[in-house]
Amino acid sequence: MIIQLEEAKYKLTGFRDNIKELGSALRIEELKKEVAELEEKTLAPDFWNDQQESGKILRQVKQKKDKIEAYEKLAGKLEDTIALAEIAIEENDESFIDEVLADVESIEKEEEKQRIEILLSGEYDRNNAIMSFHPGAGGTEAQDWAQMLYRMYTRWGERHGYNVKLLDWLDGEEAGLKSATIMIEGENAYGYLKSENGVHRLVRVSPFDASGRRHTSFASVEVMPEFDDDDSIELRDEDLEITAHRSSGAGGQHINKTDSAIRITHIPTGIVVGCQTERSQLQNKETALKMLKSKLLEIKEREKLEKIDDIKGIKNNIEWGSQIRSYVFMPYTLAKDARTGYEDGNIQAVMDGDIDGFINAYLKMNAAK
Repeated sequence: MIIQLEEAKYKLTGFRDNIKELGSALRIEELKKEVAELEEKTLAPDFWNDQQESGKILRQVKQKKDKIEAYEKLAGKLEDTIALAEIAIEENDESFIDEVLADVESIEKEEEKQRIEILLSGEYDRNNAIMSFHPGAGGTEAQDWAQMLYRMYTRWGERHGYNVKLLDWLDGEEAGLKSATIMIEGENAYGYLKSENGVHRLVRVSPFDASGRRHTSFASVEVMPEFDDDDSIELRDEDLEITAHRSSGAGGQHINKTDSAIRITHIPTGIVVGCQTERSQLQNKETALKMLKSKLLEIKEREKLEKIDDIKGIKNNIEWGSQIRSYVFMPYTLAKDARTGYEDGNIQAVMDGDIDGFINAYLKMNAAK
């Protein structure tokens, strides 16, 4: 059994180069200088005069410090595990094998996680993510599929320590949902989840079909970054159709059951947003307007348009041929991404939010372009 410790030690010492290279890629020494410069600014007598700017600087300090701390913790764990393996080998003590092997696995996972984060260099990758779910044609079956996707991403967010907040929900006719929107709050939420934007296809024996036939269903997932309140977008009153309605659905006791839910239609583009989970109609309206601005900005950036007025409208085809990923429950189990070719046969784990393999494959593919 000591041979396992020897192999682990060999693997770990070889890993030192990987960690060193990671430190260079993360620009750790440069980050330390940047933190020192930013902290110097916080000592200025007029630092708090501009609350928005001071808040931005403090967020930057925290983000950079967190990155440095995570890297140094990883480098320290590597050296500690090497030392532990050496002691166990010298003393011929097999009782440390499980601990050393577990540390090897966690070091490899953490190194890959930090390496993947380097790929999140887009302008809005650090932002919170707003996700909306819409069933395709097919009634109850498609609406149930949209709710399954809602659950999958909620589970993913919770597994990663993000705050998942329900913003809007419309019940399906018999089951599932007609539409739902969630906010996933935390660093790099949009950077990871932007890969999930698109049409998702399900193949299964429908629980709603008494004949037990196999069905193919489609649902779309929209992902956009939450933008800081942007004064460059002016929403004209005459372009907005605002309606109030009674809240419903998955929010349970946290949803106000009065007519405080708000739905806003942006008439020039046909974009519809809604919010029903805040405590008052005014708060729901403010959140919905922020969502509308984020959606307009995301389209403007993606389509490289000069101004918001150039957005002509949204055309979503939630159907065969436009899917980014297929989830097959029958006659075999497989989730396969049409863009990267990445696949996972453990469909239950995938539906429970284990989708990091798909996300990482997409980020790596984009980095290679």
